[in-house]
Amino acid sequence: MATTPAVHISRDRFHLAWDPAIPPIETVESGAIVEFDLLDAAGGQLTADSTVEDLARLDFDRVDQVNGPIAVVGAEPGDTLQIDLLEFEPADWGWTASIPGFGLLADQFADPYLRITKVPRPGEPAEFLPGVRVPIVPFCGEVGVAPVDGPRSTIPPDLHGGNMDTRHLTAGATLFLPVFHDGARLSMGDGHAAQGDGEVCGTAIESQHKVTLKLDLVKGANLKMPRFRTPGPVSRHLDEKGYDVTTGIGPDLFTGARNAVSGMIDLLTKRHNMSAIEAYMLCSVCADLRISEIVDMPNWVVSLYFPRVVLD
Repeated sequence: MATTPAVHISRDRFHLAWDPAIPPIETVESGAIVEFDLLDAAGGQLTADSTVEDLARLDFDRVDQVNGPIAVVGAEPGDTLQIDLLEFEPADWGWTASIPGFGLLADQFADPYLRITKVPRPGEPAEFLPGVRVPIVPFCGEVGVAPVDGPRSTIPPDLHGGNMDTRHLTAGATLFLPVFHDGARLSMGDGHAAQGDGEVCGTAIESQHKVTLKLDLVKGANLKMPRFRTPGPVSRHLDEKGYDVTTGIGPDLFTGARNAVSGMIDLLTKRHNMSAIEAYMLCSVCADLRISEIVDMPNWVVSLYFPRVVLD
């Protein structure tokens, strides 16, 4: 970067709850550049040589840590924190897991499964399975400010941001978060090298990351909940050869999402040489869940878009 960061946040400066009682570890002026060095969502408990047996030894009290908080001078309740996401640099490997009891189809996939993926430079494809190449588009699943009250788990998102797992918050995007406490107190973590909308198995290609961003204060904006803008198209890296799409139709969106994903798993296992668990995890790292219809009562349509380019 041409601009020297005001602060560098090392990977050991993290916390494991969203809580306004946590004091800031650094304070910066509005307009400052901040650089983060982040562990993966498992807190460094997995390595490039890990096996599925290591999942049983995970300490879940160390999962989904976030680094920070960073206070911004002058931030107070009613303001908005503008976060310009400048650069994401994932490590050269990442992991994807199906963890018992976790994920959209946890009842169908009770056994643990782990896949280690070599991660190339952003924009290049990673070989997720033999002959299956997933483009690397890194971002962080966790970005948030101090919530209204706490402590709160880092697992669910809320009005303060947190674990939004929004794959379009990539380099060049701008995120806006409401401020609830003096200083705003930004924290972030959970680096993803690639993920589909929905992160259906519960994990993406999880990876350690270096992240650079710029913080600006917007006074008196009174934002009610997070919003963001993207610098351009959001799926061009995947839409070159179109999509196969399965749907879930009925009166419950959650059930519809489950049915759409199950339908794609069936399609992938029948057409391609992969197991059901491999298809499930592949959907998590590159397929997009979308609400196609939510006005024609009493039934709604949820669709899962699977990019055909990753298989061709």
